Amino acid sequence: MRLCTPVTLSLAAAALLGGAASPVHAAPGSDCTASDNRQFPITTRIPGGPGSYDAGGGYGTWTIELTNTTQSLCTDIHPVVVLVDGKRALKPSQPRMEFYEGARPRPVRFERTDQDELVGAFGDGFAGFTVPPGQTLTVRVRLAMTSDAVPNDVTANAAVVQRRDDDGDWVGQSNDYRFRVRAEPKGAAEPDGDPSATSTAAAPDGHLSFADELARTGLTTPRGALAAASFLLVVAGGVLLLARRRR
Repeated sequence: MRLCTPVTLSLAAAALLGGAASPVHAAPGSDCTASDNRQFPITTRIPGGPGSYDAGGGYGTWTIELTNTTQSLCTDIHPVVVLVDGKRALKPSQPRMEFYEGARPRPVRFERTDQDELVGAFGDGFAGFTVPPGQTLTVRVRLAMTSDAVPNDVTANAAVVQRRDDDGDWVGQSNDYRFRVRAEPKGAAEPDGDPSATSTAAAPDGHLSFADELARTGLTTPRGALAAASFLLVVAGGVLLLARRRR
């Protein structure tokens, strides 16, 4: 499993809060708190999904399972999908992702971090999921790739943030889901929003290697791993600038 970095989570907070990034802290101290501080209160799992997506092809459907391991009601829960591609060539406009709030699909907008990750928070005015104590909520997700996406190996991972006013707590982290982007087939069209049009599943054929700095963040001390870091997200003239500030 690859763990999200403070950079990734700070940008996720910016996406959720709609502007300047706020620090995202480990869960202790929130209303959704694990009894063991070494464990996240929301056990998060991606059971799997299509092994490949055709550039310009249809949607593939998968799920994110959120299990509340605490005795408290966990509210304002927002998954944050992180995509890392082997070629670092995937652009924020190329993944077409939606998540479902009941029968209603909501778009996921991706931003690029300075580590060439793509981060997509489940926001879009969404108030967040509520997970009762001891229960599992299954969130349906669908994904497609635009025709200009290059053949590539991609790893998807879901962090989970509990929004708390203008701040947030990191309350979950999923396993990795690996897939391949394949070249645009002849006669392919862009995804048209039809959820029944799914990509062909195929076994993934390779594992990604990650930069050392992504592996240095440990789960045994989540509070220390998420040392305070904040970022200012500015959009000017259609260009995204990410300026780092460390406390």
